[in-house]
Amino acid sequence: MTPAMYYLRGLLRQCLPYSIANRQRACLLDKVALRQDCDEIERRVDYYNKLTEPFDASTAPRIADISRERSRYYLDMDEASRGFGPDRRVNYLFGDVTRVPDTPTVVKSRPIRGSNANSVLLKVDKLRHFKWSHDPIPFRDKKPAAVWRGTPHNAQREALVRAFYHHPQFDIGHSSRQVDGLAPKPPLTHAEQKQFKFFVSLEGHDVATNLKWGMASNMLVMSPQLRFETWFMEGCLQPDKHFVLLKDDLSDLEEKVDCFSADPDAAEEIIENAQKWVARFCDPLKERLIATLVLDKYFRLSCQL
Repeated sequence: MTPAMYYLRGLLRQCLPYSIANRQRACLLDKVALRQDCDEIERRVDYYNKLTEPFDASTAPRIADISRERSRYYLDMDEASRGFGPDRRVNYLFGDVTRVPDTPTVVKSRPIRGSNANSVLLKVDKLRHFKWSHDPIPFRDKKPAAVWRGTPHNAQREALVRAFYHHPQFDIGHSSRQVDGLAPKPPLTHAEQKQFKFFVSLEGHDVATNLKWGMASNMLVMSPQLRFETWFMEGCLQPDKHFVLLKDDLSDLEEKVDCFSADPDAAEEIIENAQKWVARFCDPLKERLIATLVLDKYFRLSCQL
């Protein structure tokens, strides 16, 4: 979906009366029992919303009062919540959330480790995070090198730039301020990055946005252990099955590139697993249904349904 179409649909949805949206929600939920994948849907709902005990949301904002300041977050939140009416109350945090709130709260991202039940995941900011395109270049036809572009706003990303900025084989560079006197390199489009076999993915403020479209490509994604997750369920990804695990200090990047250069069959197996993972998020009806059930569970446990 193009950005223009995304915003147009979001604006048109604002004209939809809550009463009609409520009927649409009821029709959507009626379809759950008829689906052959209802068990998987239930598992995903319980993964995103891990709450099990009743809680009080009486002081939370009403759905009708959700902030419009961050338009993409608001439009995605509105799409999932409008069918519950204007007066249901829901705590939410927009943006890159890296801590678990004290009360049950709808968020885009949460820490993977530790108790994170108060962080209820919803598919928000999806225009940025859930957008990928076809990769026409098979793995074996790509450049036998690693690529990375990004903003160096944490120590791990700075370390990658310092270690591999001048590497004769890799194309590793940052796209904003200098790092130890190393000037930013020209940005690369997704298509330009897809010319490489090996794709380095590093978390930023929270998750790595490029992890999703990288896994959808024919590149082999390489990443250190993941710390945060979104609707993409990064916490369920298995190292060396869905992506190649790197050490936190990235010191084994060259070794891993050499290893999978010599064993393209192993690389293609991981790429296939990654693409199968991405495919589970590509059914629009199923995604809407799961999001509706995540909020339905939130409202039932807060005694609003």
